[in-house]
Amino acid sequence: MDIIEDLKKRARVERKRIVLPEIMDKRVIEAACAIMEEDFCDVILIGTKREVEEALEVADVSKAQIYSPDDEELLEKLVSKLVELRKDKGMTAEEARNLLVSDYMYYACMLVKLGLADGVVSGACHSTANTLRPALQIIKTKKDVELVSAFFLMQVENCTYGEKGIFIFADSGLVQNPTSQELAEIAGCSAKSFEYLVGEEPRVALLSYSTMGSSKHEDVDKVVEAVKLAKEKFANYKIDGELQVDAAIIPEVATRKAPNSDVAGKANVLIFPNLDAGNIGYKLVQRLAKASAYGPICQGMAAPINDLSRGCSMEDIIGVVAITAVQVQSKN
Repeated sequence: MDIIEDLKKRARVERKRIVLPEIMDKRVIEAACAIMEEDFCDVILIGTKREVEEALEVADVSKAQIYSPDDEELLEKLVSKLVELRKDKGMTAEEARNLLVSDYMYYACMLVKLGLADGVVSGACHSTANTLRPALQIIKTKKDVELVSAFFLMQVENCTYGEKGIFIFADSGLVQNPTSQELAEIAGCSAKSFEYLVGEEPRVALLSYSTMGSSKHEDVDKVVEAVKLAKEKFANYKIDGELQVDAAIIPEVATRKAPNSDVAGKANVLIFPNLDAGNIGYKLVQRLAKASAYGPICQGMAAPINDLSRGCSMEDIIGVVAITAVQVQSKN
């Protein structure tokens, strides 16, 4: 099963409009052209006439929908709406205009806010903070979600663990040091994301260096409490822990360390205790196992706004765009 090819097929059924605001990055231009060739969603680019001309020197993006900051009529609409949204923070029209023409992530989020686009994928040449700050300020969280978090959709070739090599790793991109309550929320949201994107039953393991009380420490206590909270709030999902990663994914280890768990040895959603562990974990698997790693994918946002690793390839960008397009379908 190629998870991205499956998502592209689903995206074609109900086409969505995805913004790629980093017109200055060659990988983004090449990805935009490939997406238009595969025709699984509508691509939107943002750029001045000069920036578009420079992009055309890389590849033919003429078939994309292009919004230009030089379009004064549209810019004024975006400025007016952004001032309205940020008036409590004292934003002026001049400040809003400067943000929109200098930071295309703000422009992209405003296109979504005004209903001119459905989702955004950025981060190829910008930090996660610069990518997600505008989204959190403008798009904000879903009404029924307590926390925006991020995950990587991982696919490891020739792997029998997880869901035939498919996993979600969370939080691997956003929440630095989650509390027990936040870990529980991340676990539940990640289960929902796995269920929707992969179409299989999620089996969620909250990870630690301890398995079922094998070690005692306040860091372990945090995970133990998170498991309790997650099981209470998301009782419809299989969630367990605390589990070491080998006990979580390897059946032979699980039978020795956690024989009574219905998740141990079968986990396909891995919840890391903090961002250090999550980020290190996904990059180790990506580089050493030559796995595909798509993300960070945000969950809990009112509209899909997704980040990219600055080390991403053109193929990574295409994959995240496919995920984003299907995420948009799920919120309808």
